[in-house]
Amino acid sequence: MELAFLLLGICAGIMSGLFGIGGGIIMVPSLIAFFGMGILNANATSLAAMLLPVGVLGVIAYYKAGFINVRHALWISLGLVSGSYFGAELAVTLDVKILSKLYAAILLYVAIGYLDIPKLLRKKGQTTPENRLIPEAVQYQFWQFILLGIAAGVFAGLFGKGGGLVIVPMLIKFFRYDNKAATATSLAALQLPVGLPSVIVYAQAGYLNWVYAALIALGIVGGVFFGTKLAIRLNSSTFKKIYALFLLGVAVYMVMKYI
Repeated sequence: MELAFLLLGICAGIMSGLFGIGGGIIMVPSLIAFFGMGILNANATSLAAMLLPVGVLGVIAYYKAGFINVRHALWISLGLVSGSYFGAELAVTLDVKILSKLYAAILLYVAIGYLDIPKLLRKKGQTTPENRLIPEAVQYQFWQFILLGIAAGVFAGLFGKGGGLVIVPMLIKFFRYDNKAATATSLAALQLPVGLPSVIVYAQAGYLNWVYAALIALGIVGGVFFGTKLAIRLNSSTFKKIYALFLLGVAVYMVMKYI
């Protein structure tokens, strides 16, 4: 059993390094589907596993490659701290069936995004503007990044994720980041213990197993390093589509389990 948690951490770390999503998007559904945990226990374990800077090796690699905006990452981290508390408080008060259905809806949304269905529906030859790192002429206020962090923190506390699922697409869409820069900056923002308030809420409510969380965290450390190397060198579109199918399967499982 201990080895299984370690392997889960490695897989979550690889995903975190590839997509800057914190790893919770694979930990929570896996803990529910394969380890038989309830959604609140899975949320707590996932958030606790990401408390330590388990992705620091990936952050260093991204920073050396010139993809991280440290100042923006720090502002986002500040927002994450407060947002995660409110998200966790909301999660422990919601009915489990309602929370599970919301979670399944989130998985479906992410899976559709990973499958690039809008791109498949787009007419042949039609293109969209390429994303790019923020031009020097464009200035953003610090509070905009804090608000982004708060939104991501509420999401993280509610669904046991690091918040990268909110941070990465928002940086791309509204802050004109390119994909790798958004992934790198998101991963950097998640290295501070931004989920501590939510972990305390879950722990006080009796949903946290520290041993399982520690084993997963150990696996994440190595996984993030390899995921980052893959992200820098490889096209990950095929891998994303495979993972999207996994998310679709888990979403169906969640609906069937808590229907």
